[in-house]
Order: sequence, then structure tokens, then C-alpha cells
Amino acid sequence: MDERYYDQSNEQKAIQTKYPSINKRFEYLDHTADVQLHAWGSTLQEAFEQVTTAMFCYITDLAVVEPLQTMEIEAEGGDMMSLLYNFMDAWLFNFCADPFFIPRELKVISLDRVNFKIRSIGWGEQFNLDKHPQGTEVKAITYSAMQIHEEKETNDIFVIIDI
Repeated sequence: MDERYYDQSNEQKAIQTKYPSINKRFEYLDHTADVQLHAWGSTLQEAFEQVTTAMFCYITDLAVVEPLQTMEIEAEGGDMMSLLYNFMDAWLFNFCADPFFIPRELKVISLDRVNFKIRSIGWGEQFNLDKHPQGTEVKAITYSAMQIHEEKETNDIFVIIDI
């Protein structure tokens, strides 16, 4: 399945037309009992942004999320894999904790590959079931089959999320 489909109300369609469409450089790959996210970008930072956006698109229709607030997320790791895991986990934690922030878009501000630190900002709003369609709950990020491929032309990331 390449893209999630959400039925939209007229109010949701009106919100969607107010903002530029979301840049989607990701796909969902079948996996037994879970979902594998495959994201890519011209830079590793963009691939990190895209794999996290893919996770949130699985939770709800980001096209109806309005960029009314910002949230900054920082994460650290011991290597690139743990940095990716901690980065996605920090974003997921902030979605699951009050005020249930859901980013429409996020941007990696800095990625330190020597000290394995990342800083990002997201634009979004508080998740609200009256406004945002409920997709599938993401319980956790996993290390299972996690991959980061850095190439000159494109950077690919594969992450399995526990649903």
C-alpha cells in the first residue's frame, strides 16, 4: 500500500486546500503484523524527516493538520541507528503525551554525525479526533530490520513500526 486513504469531510477538504500539499517521499511495505516504512531523500536529513512523516501519515491524514504551533525535538544516540530510533521515538512520545502534538511537517535543523545528535522542528497542532481522522495506532519504533543507506543521489531509510 503506497498511501493511506482517509475519507474527508467538507471541513477537512477546506483545511487541505489552505496549505501546500505534503511532500511525500515514502511508501509502506507489507510486513507480518507490523508495517515497514521506506523513506528517501536527497540528504540524510530529508530521509529522517520523511520516515517520521510516514509514521504520522499512518496515524492520521496530515493534509488536515494545520501548522498552528511549533515543537522542537532533540535526540541523541550512540550511532546512526540509535539516533534514528531515538529521533522517531521522541516524536512519537510527544504525540502520545499531552498535548498530543501532531506535526503536519517537520524539518531537521541539524544532524551531528560525529556526536550523533539531531535537532528538529515540527509545525502542527494538538491532535483532535473531531478534526483528525484516526488511522492506525503506532505503539513503538523497532530496531528490527532497521536500515540506513547513504548514497550520492539518494538516501534510503527502512524502519518497522509496531502497530
